[in-house]
Amino acid sequence: MTARALGPACVRGLFVAGAVVAATLAGSAMAQPIAGGVVSPPKTAPKAPPADDGLRGGGYYLEANSVVQDDANHRVTAEGAVEVRYMGRVLRADEVDYQTQTSVVTARGHVVIIEADGTTQFSSAVTLDKDFSQGIALGYSTRMSQNVKIAAASAHRQGADITVMNKVIFTPCPICAEKGGKGTGQPTWSIRARKVVDDHKRQTIYFQDAVIQVLGVGVFYFPALKIAEPVVEKKSGFLLPYPTISSKRGFSYEQPYYQVISPSIDLTVTPQINTKVNPFLNVEYRERFYSGSLDIRAGYTYSQDFNSQGQQFGDATSRSYILGSGVFNLSPTWLWGFTAEQVSDTLLFDKYSIGDVYKESGLYAADDRRLISQLYVVQQNQNSYLSVAAMEVQGLRSTDQQSTFPIMAPVIEGHYEPNEDILGGRLRISGSAAVLTVGETPADPGANGPDSRRGTIESDWERTFTLSDGLRLEPFLNGRFDLYSLANLTPPDPYSAILGRGWGTIGLNVSYPLIKQSAGVTYLLEPMGQIAISPNTHFYPLIPNEDSEIWQFDETNLFQPNKSPGYDLYEGGQSVTVGGRATVMFPDGKSGSLLVGRVLGFEDQPPVPQRTGLQTALSDYVVSAEATPVKGVSLFTKARFDSNTFDANYLESGADFSTSRVSGYIAYLYERDSPTGGPIDSVDVHGEVDVTKHWGATAYAIVDGGTWRQTEFGVVYKDPCVRVEVIYRHNETFNSTLGPSTSVVLRLSLATLGNSGYSH
Repeated sequence: MTARALGPACVRGLFVAGAVVAATLAGSAMAQPIAGGVVSPPKTAPKAPPADDGLRGGGYYLEANSVVQDDANHRVTAEGAVEVRYMGRVLRADEVDYQTQTSVVTARGHVVIIEADGTTQFSSAVTLDKDFSQGIALGYSTRMSQNVKIAAASAHRQGADITVMNKVIFTPCPICAEKGGKGTGQPTWSIRARKVVDDHKRQTIYFQDAVIQVLGVGVFYFPALKIAEPVVEKKSGFLLPYPTISSKRGFSYEQPYYQVISPSIDLTVTPQINTKVNPFLNVEYRERFYSGSLDIRAGYTYSQDFNSQGQQFGDATSRSYILGSGVFNLSPTWLWGFTAEQVSDTLLFDKYSIGDVYKESGLYAADDRRLISQLYVVQQNQNSYLSVAAMEVQGLRSTDQQSTFPIMAPVIEGHYEPNEDILGGRLRISGSAAVLTVGETPADPGANGPDSRRGTIESDWERTFTLSDGLRLEPFLNGRFDLYSLANLTPPDPYSAILGRGWGTIGLNVSYPLIKQSAGVTYLLEPMGQIAISPNTHFYPLIPNEDSEIWQFDETNLFQPNKSPGYDLYEGGQSVTVGGRATVMFPDGKSGSLLVGRVLGFEDQPPVPQRTGLQTALSDYVVSAEATPVKGVSLFTKARFDSNTFDANYLESGADFSTSRVSGYIAYLYERDSPTGGPIDSVDVHGEVDVTKHWGATAYAIVDGGTWRQTEFGVVYKDPCVRVEVIYRHNETFNSTLGPSTSVVLRLSLATLGNSGYSH
């Protein structure tokens, strides 16, 4: 008898080699293209069995409706719901043939291979050789991590690490038609390639003759393209290009290349090619150490200057920038860090559209459109803090005079708070010192500015008493002494001076929170007051005000005895601060709050800038309000009203909203007398509307003093694997040689192929 029908059975001892090789081939990324579209794996892959399936000692498990053993032809055939399990892997098919002499396994019909980790592959047929290292699959598809799907007409496994596929489609997007049969079934974006090589050892997928398609339409062609396998966190290679059209640079093309130097070091090189002006090269180097991290960005070009229309003028010269930062732990309580920020031209970032420039990355932060270079060391534990820093600021505003910016070295801050209560309250001891060297004075650019050295010692004590009826009393004491050493004081001749000043403050904070609940609504009414008594402020005209030039009197410092944020300016005298807060909170998340207060002083404060509303004995009224009238919408207002006329001296108001179809914000800012001189009256608006499930519109505008400084209008397409924005932008700002400009911006995000932000 040459053939034996074993019948429905659970057979042990057959198809070991076939199961192992089939599961090994499953590790590659394969799929299949079919005329007119892509055949994808089912939306729900078969659930993988546990890795430990109870088989011991290299055992395997075979189950089929029937098994036929043909001894004459050295062949075993299993048919009908065939399932083979081995080493946590599963092979399922309609039919499996096993050649006992050659150890070749062929599986046909609805072939499914499930890895122990749940990765699932599908094919119409698969054949593996006797060495278990080579095999061919037809009509193969797989679902990888990050929902990436790859389909190939055929796949050839060449050894343990290389799989070659032909006529391939790669996509992370859904590819099935929508419910009701609507839609084309085309993925939002995909890569179609003639040939693909998946190198598991290098964790890289290589495409030949690749076309990036959007909704089935080719938009980019690459003779060769490589990307990292989806399981890889980072891999060297080209990133998606950044195209831009603007009146400043014409058509610009940026092609980033990302190089992984080691698991903790990477480098991104991004040349920018422009049709109107010379190219610009950007690089970013990042390295992570066991104790910290380093991030260095730099850019360079050799070019003439140009205006907002791309017209070049002047001599060609080197133009560059550096934006570096690093922070490192010396011990659990000590760290040191630095920032190095410098640019050769004040408008270089604007002209070449360099983004993420003015972000906080060190111990101290500069104002907008200013760069700061600093070196610092910090010690901090549970009850003490110490920092020592040296820094320099570069001003990029049109009104900045760089020679008037001081070099600050060193700047020292220290705080200590004992663990034990002192007289039943909290005691805090603070110290500060700063040395400022000024090149020139703004009033007389040719004269040396006043250099100053300051040392400060300060102590604060505060205790809280809560009475049985809820009245809260917080007595406080404050003492402070400053010592100044001043040089290059010019009128009438340069001279030096040493000044000391000291004072103390005694006071009491009082509040009486009243809470009521009714029908699930919570009401809170909190009258508040403060009495502060200290010596009258003496005006020291020789002391330069370097650290308290720009500040606001608002709800955040209303009940601070000294509302100045720095050390050079001090608000003394006797005062009574009165105010109150009312809050209502509903069970469904709606809420609202209002705070009103003002300072009642006994005399004017001449050293305090008039624009703050604190110079007169009776201060401006401070108002702050917040509300959430409906879910997804929040409103806010901060205002300061004149004590005599009740006119608004400062008003900041806005709304943030985020609903199922509309999101954005609107903000209004008015200031009668700004720190830079003159009034501010501006509106900032941004909104995005989803017109349909995938299509929407976006808009952004800044209106300053009745002039539309910047406007943007765009169209947005988005789905789970792509977001595309095409935006028209017009900038009406005049800044030195850079006037109004217009650009068309592409912002793009493709799942698994780079980040969003093609913004220029």
